[in-house]
Amino acid sequence: MHSAPDDLDEAVAAVRGHTEQAPEVALILGSGLGALAEAAADTTFVPAADIPGYPESTVEGHEGRLVVGTLEGTSVVFVQGRVHLYEGYPVERLVFPVRLVHALGAEQMVVTNSAGGINRTFRPGTLMLITDHLNLAFASPDGDEKRAAENPPGPCYDPAWTDRAEERALDLGLDVRRGVYAWARGPSYETPAEIRALERLGADAIGMSTVPEAIQAWRLGMAVVGLSTITNPAAGISDEKLDHDDVLAVGERVRDELAELVREIVRVG
Repeated sequence: MHSAPDDLDEAVAAVRGHTEQAPEVALILGSGLGALAEAAADTTFVPAADIPGYPESTVEGHEGRLVVGTLEGTSVVFVQGRVHLYEGYPVERLVFPVRLVHALGAEQMVVTNSAGGINRTFRPGTLMLITDHLNLAFASPDGDEKRAAENPPGPCYDPAWTDRAEERALDLGLDVRRGVYAWARGPSYETPAEIRALERLGADAIGMSTVPEAIQAWRLGMAVVGLSTITNPAAGISDEKLDHDDVLAVGERVRDELAELVREIVRVG
């Protein structure tokens, strides 16, 4: 079930107590990518602790707050500090920030993440536009798996907006691909056998976020673009040891490229 309507109303009121700006586009930021909000102008910072019902992240690299501002002439809201299923939150709490930014006015959402590369042509630093996903957690944002089939018609990730994002990425000379993102519960990384199975199922990358937020936004009628930063080869794809510090390091290395692409995605949205 969702949080009570009063929780959402109180959360909206709390944000409005900091700023009256109504965002058009929401941006959900993944591991090590929180600094993207620095690209915005006229920013207002709203700590998660000030927002009733807002889940607080316990993961390094995820600073919990909303950042409302302007990017490429568009009013935006950044969600810094997403939470994950492995932190013990029910799925409906994971997607509370999506419901909040929609209630604040956002009709479009860019969701970013750091992911392990399953596609053997991907390298650390490759950017992947998400075309579809595998919900390996078998969890619904409603908190009720019986309603999992109640999705809107058409794809979750907006094809036209994704096309425009790809065109701009190529114009910028970025290493951008398209692919299918697999959502795993975590927090443990996958085994080589699991990655081989997912490779056969058509997954190009794997991570522990994004899918519940994308589904919730889709069900709310929001246009969605998903963007993964490939930070490492998934287990068994190479002999490299998987480490969260490496995830943060690659995110830092491609930060400027990613910030530039996000600007363009917002601009062509």
